[in-house]
Amino acid sequence: MKKLFAEFFGTYWLVFGGCGSALFAAGIPDLGIGFAGVALAFGLTVLTMAYAVGHISGGHFNPAVSFGLWAGGRFDSKELVPYIVSQCVGALAAAGTLYFIMNGQDSFLGIDNTKAGAFASNGYGAFSPSGYSMAAAFVAEFVLTLFFLLVILGATDKFANGKFAGIAIGLALTLIHLISIPITNTSVNPARSTSQAIFTGGEPLMQLWLFWLAPILGAIVAGLIYKNVLQNHEN
Repeated sequence: MKKLFAEFFGTYWLVFGGCGSALFAAGIPDLGIGFAGVALAFGLTVLTMAYAVGHISGGHFNPAVSFGLWAGGRFDSKELVPYIVSQCVGALAAAGTLYFIMNGQDSFLGIDNTKAGAFASNGYGAFSPSGYSMAAAFVAEFVLTLFFLLVILGATDKFANGKFAGIAIGLALTLIHLISIPITNTSVNPARSTSQAIFTGGEPLMQLWLFWLAPILGAIVAGLIYKNVLQNHEN
């Protein structure tokens, strides 16, 4: 249960910090943090929670990461479903908190699910921040999650310097967001996408399948590549 609570709190912090920065701080005229600030916020959430609770659960905070570590031989299949449920519940709890805070603003009239990026949701086509197609969104999410998992698997390898793993992983997630916020509003995390899509509804919820399929496939391919091509099996 400690592991599941750690995954709950870690994913809660990721969604609250990352999506919260996009909702509350990115668009303020002259003072807003913009795309770069949101990218940094997502990276900081993972970095901080990796050191806070990573030693308890492994610090996945993302169903794709759990699948990638499983494919790489680092995670037991019997723990996959409990981890993913905890991650999704944590993400939904964070989204609920964000919605409650937004509802406390006098000018808030509800979530407009006809616009790209509504409530920090992910999307493609008309719901991509810059109008990227479904195919482009799929490839971006697949490739970026693949490399995210390669970083995670390499940084946490027994031959790596594990003390700095959280920094490498947090910076990798920052870089991923710097690349792909204009494409899909950046997922690489099905739990994060699910929480925002459920509160947004409409087309973003209909497009949610892509933000489960592409990241999980990318993560599994990364796990297989690291296990069979890159990993040092000596000693």
